[in-house]
Amino acid sequence: MTKKKPEPNAAKPKYELTSQEVTAIKKLVAPAKPAPRLKVLNEKGTTISTAHPDQLAGQALLMDALGTADIDFYRGLIDQLANAAWRKGQIDEHSLNFMLSVVKGIEPNDQVEAMLAAQMAAVHMTTMTFARRLAQVENIPQQDSAERAFNKLTRTFATQMEALKRYRTGGEQKVTVQHVSVSEGGQAIVGSVTQAPREAARDKAASSPRALPNAQQSPMPILGERAPSPVPLKRKSAE
Repeated sequence: MTKKKPEPNAAKPKYELTSQEVTAIKKLVAPAKPAPRLKVLNEKGTTISTAHPDQLAGQALLMDALGTADIDFYRGLIDQLANAAWRKGQIDEHSLNFMLSVVKGIEPNDQVEAMLAAQMAAVHMTTMTFARRLAQVENIPQQDSAERAFNKLTRTFATQMEALKRYRTGGEQKVTVQHVSVSEGGQAIVGSVTQAPREAARDKAASSPRALPNAQQSPMPILGERAPSPVPLKRKSAE
């Protein structure tokens, strides 16, 4: 009895990209502000350069992405990022390009924003380092130490974000004006209004002393009632 040969698998239909996937691929291939990566040249991992066929063009693209036209500032900032990415006696190319990507993603407009963006990248790297340590603690002292450092770093990063936002807006505060309609006889209050609970208001009213009337003044007449006429007093005649 002869066995039937298995039929070859039919060709799978070609996957058709959706419009969202096509848009994402176009953004990836042609970014708004293309800027090259950095690469480690020598085996010792101490020399870096732009990953671009033309070094001058690559350097110009990176300087534009960092918001500077000063070559000294550019070299100093790259050196500082490289020092922050120092791992096991050499520059970690992956960490260096990650921090550089963070700075480029913030899109600094000047050198101040570029420095703040570099600090934010370094703080984030250190934050995630302590997050890893916090997940690998073996005793309570290690947990307390890693937790304190992690909390300080996360608060620092949030403060840096607020500082960048204030710097970009010039420290101006935005005021939102909304339409408020007030009916006749009502009053509009502008500002924060704190309403005390009813129980607290009743307790305050009960504890407050009552005002004492002035005995030298005549009592206030009640509206709608006639004031009583004075009654003459009769004196008894002496017998």
